[in-house]
Amino acid sequence: MERKSRFSQWLRRPKSGSDGGDTDTGSAAARGREDLLLAAVDAGFPVAPAAHPSGYGCSCERVGCPTPGRHPISFGWQTVATTDRDMVAAWVRTLPQANFITATGIAHDVLDVPVEAGRSALGRLEAAGIEVGPITLSGAGFGDGRMLFFTATRGTPDDEDEWWPCELDCHPETLEDHPGLRWHCRGSYVLLPPSALPGEQPAVSWLRGPELPLPDPLTLLESLTDACAEFHDRTDREPYHETAAWPIGR
Repeated sequence: MERKSRFSQWLRRPKSGSDGGDTDTGSAAARGREDLLLAAVDAGFPVAPAAHPSGYGCSCERVGCPTPGRHPISFGWQTVATTDRDMVAAWVRTLPQANFITATGIAHDVLDVPVEAGRSALGRLEAAGIEVGPITLSGAGFGDGRMLFFTATRGTPDDEDEWWPCELDCHPETLEDHPGLRWHCRGSYVLLPPSALPGEQPAVSWLRGPELPLPDPLTLLESLTDACAEFHDRTDREPYHETAAWPIGR
């Protein structure tokens, strides 16, 4: 398919080149940014604009912003988030520095783990022949880098009694309560590539593109929880509680 092909070609494209001036480089970067975000839209991920880093601070200019460059611009981001290609393209062009988030729990969920644990789990999943869908890297190479596994969503049933809660469910204001595995579903969001992070951290990037099918989250969960437990044991951090890892009941 043409869009899938364009996205794959962009991922392989060199980041810089010698055949063009700064204007050409800037235009190529802008087109690449738009391609990445529209690829997420084409995958059905609802998208909304977010703040961006300003040095080590945040463009929102809030003193002591706890999540610089990592939060939506609008307090109504859950209703703003859209899969309308024209709307997202207009945002990209009129907000050239903005990061973008995708709202979870609508079309997809995200299982979010430390990068080291994620790499370990990914190796096990591949060895077991388990299909793994889209994956992003956020802050990889830094101590708090994360690997995000995009999965099918548990859904948003009209009847709240059908909703099965999980102690791993993570909301933006509870990130610090989930140093291991975070389950982003209803009421949460994650940054999309190519969002910039504060300081010298590398931008959010795709390890596996959004064109891949979304797996059932339960097919990944055991490998991810095991890898997180081992990661915390190795780093002598607070013990990981596996009892919170199995959202089986309703």
